[in-house]
Parts: sequence; structure tokens; C-alpha cells
Amino acid sequence: MTSLLHIDHSSHSTLSEMLSDKFGRAGEFIDEVLIHSFTDTLKLVLFLFFTYLFMEFIEHVASDGLKSVMNKAGIFGPFIGGIFGVVPQCGFSAAAANLYSGRVITFGTLIAVFLSTSDEMLPIIIAGDVDLNKILPIIIYKCAVAIAIGFIMDIIMRAMGMYEDDMALDDICSDGCDCDNGVFLSALRRTLSVSVFVFLVTAVINALMFFVGEDALSGSILTSPVVSHVISAVVGLIPNCASSVALTKLAMSGVISTGAMMSGLFAGSGIGLLVLFKTNKHPIQNIFITLLLLIVGVAFGLLGDIIGI
Repeated sequence: MTSLLHIDHSSHSTLSEMLSDKFGRAGEFIDEVLIHSFTDTLKLVLFLFFTYLFMEFIEHVASDGLKSVMNKAGIFGPFIGGIFGVVPQCGFSAAAANLYSGRVITFGTLIAVFLSTSDEMLPIIIAGDVDLNKILPIIIYKCAVAIAIGFIMDIIMRAMGMYEDDMALDDICSDGCDCDNGVFLSALRRTLSVSVFVFLVTAVINALMFFVGEDALSGSILTSPVVSHVISAVVGLIPNCASSVALTKLAMSGVISTGAMMSGLFAGSGIGLLVLFKTNKHPIQNIFITLLLLIVGVAFGLLGDIIGI
């Protein structure tokens, strides 16, 4: 199983022994689960804040320009969408869903954005000090798959004569993230929100390690080929940053493989899927998109493990 990062808690052994002497098993739980989870999260907070500050700056400066470029991309839409979708911008997948609902962008462009979007994965692995040589292949692979599938979908749709809908600009709404609080406050809000999720997910993982044991967990259903990828892809569909946080932390802890994480991140589109179901007036089409994300997620997550991404 390919693991992004192994968390070493050996430096806390002295504290664990002190708590164990005074409180027994409860003291060990407090140290191994709660204190470790809190300190692991605390280490990420500053890195997350500066990462989000940079991303918020880029979004406030360039967001309208990116959307305009995507509007005018034409047949190159999947390429543009796949490239820009990698950047974890606030509401970019939601914007793509809105633009597709108004038939401003193509089906393939929408799919490319959804597949390339990784929500909170990139900030968390950057803050977790993961080697750049491990990060780049994940980003490149995810982007390449998104662009390829996007172009294939557009070719199929054009061959079937399904690009005859008129643009319905009135369907486009402003659903998405609230990014009107200024760069600093928006970055602070995202940092606090994600930090809470990181702490909760880390605490759950550490609790499983504490009660079940690392060896038992490493042999569980979460590490089973195909099954783990399917479960991860389903989790990825949850329209909340919690899913990407959970998948990334599980991979960084070695509980799931990098490929299983990618299955979930391929299937996940942030709040984009939620906005699509609200704004696109074709429910069968929305269900098809959901199933497509699941299938692509499982297939290319498994392929990622096979080729050692």
C-alpha cells in the first residue's frame, strides 16, 4: 500500500508514561488520542492559514478572469477546466456547475473541473510537509485524467448531437462559498473550519489505532483492493470539505492507500455537485454525472495504485 506520510508519535512517550502512571488506561487515551490529535492539528494551523491566505488572494484577484477564460474556452474547455480545477479555489466547482446549468460551458468542461478539484487535499498535504516529489505526481495524474475524460465526454456528446441547448443564463446563480469577507477574514475562516475537521478526523484515526491496533487496522476492509476504493469514492461524494480532509488524513496516516484517497478525490467536487442538483433542471443528467464521477474515481484510483502514483 502506497502511503503519503507516516506520523511518528515516539517523542510523546514520556508524557504517555506519566499520564499512564496517574490515570492508567484513561491517561493513555488522553495522550495517544486527544493530545496527539491536538498537537498534530496545531502544527498545521499556521501553514494552513498562509496557504489559504495566498489562495484567497489569488481568488479575489483572478476569480472573475478565470471564469471568463472558461466561458470563452470553447472546444478547449476541458483543458482549461482541468488545469484551473486543480487550484483549491473557493466555489470554483460551484461556479462551473452554475455555468453548465446555463449551458455556458460544455459537459466535458464541467466533468474536467469536477474530476480535477481536490477541495482541501492540497493545503493539508502541503501543511503536513509531504515531499514535493510525492505531491506533484498526484496533481499531474489527477489533472491529466480530468482533461482526458473531459475531452472524451465532449467528443461523445457532440457525436450524439447533444450540444443543441440554448444558453439559459437566467439559471446561473451565485451559489457557492461566501468569499465577500476580505482576503484575511476568509483565509482565517477557512483555516479554523478545516482545522476543526482535521482535529476530529485525526482523533478518530488515533482512537482506532488505540482501541483496534495499527496491525488490525492495516488489515481491515479499508485496505482491501477495490472495496477501499469504492468506499473512498462514495465518501468523496459528500459535498463538504470534511470528506477531502478525512481521505487525505487517512492516506497520510497510512490507513488507506494513495490510490484509495484519489478515488475519493476524483469523485469529490466540493460543493459543486450539490449546486448542480439545485441549478441544473435535468435530474437524470445529474444522476449520470454522479455515477460517472464514482466510476472514474474507482477506476483511476485503482490504476493510480497499480502504477505507483
